[in-house]
Amino acid sequence: MSAGRKAFGDFLRLEYSEENILFWQACEELKLLEDPEKIDEKARTIYEDYVSILSPKEVSLDSRVRDLINQSMQNPTKTTFDEAQMQIYTLMHRDSYPRYLNSPEYKRIAQISPRRTSVCLG
Repeated sequence: MSAGRKAFGDFLRLEYSEENILFWQACEELKLLEDPEKIDEKARTIYEDYVSILSPKEVSLDSRVRDLINQSMQNPTKTTFDEAQMQIYTLMHRDSYPRYLNSPEYKRIAQISPRRTSVCLG
C-alpha cells in the first residue's frame, strides 16, 4: 500500500468511514484472483464484510446496485462488485477526498513532501 493511500485511510478512520477504502481495496484484490474457488471465497468475504446489512462495516450503496450484487452472489465473479466499487470511489472522490485535502493531516504531509501529495487509488 502506498504511503498516500495509507494516509488517506488513516484520515477515513478518523472520520469513521474507513470501510469505504477497505471495500475498494478488497475489490481490487478480487480482480487479481484467477482461481474460481478463491474468487468465490473472496467475493463472499467482501459481501459479508461490506455489503450485508448485518455488517458493522457496511458501505452505503443504492438499492439498484445492492440488488445486482445480491443476484450475482449465486455465482460471483471478479466483476460482481464493479458498480458498487465505482459508487464508493465516486463517494470518496467527491466527499471524503476534498475534506482530506483540507485536513491538518494532509497539510502536514504536504509540507514534508511538497511534490508527492496526491493519493493514487488505482
